[in-house]
Amino acid sequence: MSASGPAGRNGAEASGADRFAALDLLATLVAVVRTDGSVLFANSALEDAIGQSRRSIQGASAPSFFQEPMVLRSALEGAKGNEFAALRYDARLIRNQFDPLPVHVIVAQTERADEIVIELLPLEAQTRQGREERLIDQAQANKELIRNLAHEIKNPLGGIRGAAQLLEMEIDSSELREYTQVIIHEADRLQSLVDRLLAPHRKPHVVGDVNVHEVFERVRSLILAEFPRGLTVVRDYDTSIPEFRGDREQLIQAVLNITHNAAQALADAIAEGTAKITFRTRIARQVTFGKKRYRLALELHVIDNGPGVPDSIRDRIFYPLVSGRDGGSGLGLTLAQTFVQQHQGLIECDSVPGRTDFKILIPLP
Repeated sequence: MSASGPAGRNGAEASGADRFAALDLLATLVAVVRTDGSVLFANSALEDAIGQSRRSIQGASAPSFFQEPMVLRSALEGAKGNEFAALRYDARLIRNQFDPLPVHVIVAQTERADEIVIELLPLEAQTRQGREERLIDQAQANKELIRNLAHEIKNPLGGIRGAAQLLEMEIDSSELREYTQVIIHEADRLQSLVDRLLAPHRKPHVVGDVNVHEVFERVRSLILAEFPRGLTVVRDYDTSIPEFRGDREQLIQAVLNITHNAAQALADAIAEGTAKITFRTRIARQVTFGKKRYRLALELHVIDNGPGVPDSIRDRIFYPLVSGRDGGSGLGLTLAQTFVQQHQGLIECDSVPGRTDFKILIPLP
């Protein structure tokens, strides 16, 4: 697969590499090739995807990096003959020590007749980007729905409770007072629900220095206090992660909501003594989410070995009032997503039976 570049690469080619330096800032995989298919430049994203250094990629034949090289050779011939301005097709990119990567290939002409740009969009990344955009749009819609609905409920609810109290004062029968007590109790329960819905929008966003491991340790102590037997919480920390600016209490609540959901889903495993939740912290580099590219981002995971998210709600778990268990409020994940989004972040979920991974991404400056 690999081939070393031509011996004695001259200063002109070195200056050519400088021309393409901006391509290293892109998240997509990009190569600039000659019309014969030899690689002039490969950006950092392509290096990482293939698992080879730029030095070994440059000078190699670009078609040789694909499972069906003839398709790209034909595309390059077409570009050389000015048969099209840009050509798109799907292919599989060969990688060192990994399975081939499905990509969408864009072959485009440049202003120079002897240079062609090849852009590769991982199909998995395209799917993930679409999912992230839906999550962001959904969270914004949820936010507006919750605020409007909560305010619409709050005022008449107070009137119902007040009327029940006045009615109770006029009733002599203890049996009838039981009914007014039911009204007052249910009104209080709904008021508590409304307060929880409005909580993220009432409290100011208090920004300070946050140690993410202190956040996880706080959540760990709370969960183990509630589930002292049958549950193991594993720490998998990158201790080199520095402090960052954020709202510590909001992040504790977000991680706690996710972890509490995981613990409740592990009820059977806790009874058997086999339940496990893993806290993992990492730094992600050159990541793209929310239509933006970030040089660094926090990547936080809450992973459990439970039965997984039910298929019936998998696409709706961040919707308000959607719960996978009887008696659940369906607010925990909605509020967690809201708190993380106030840090310009995002929560994703990858779930199969035996492993559910909630990943929190928060950009770092």
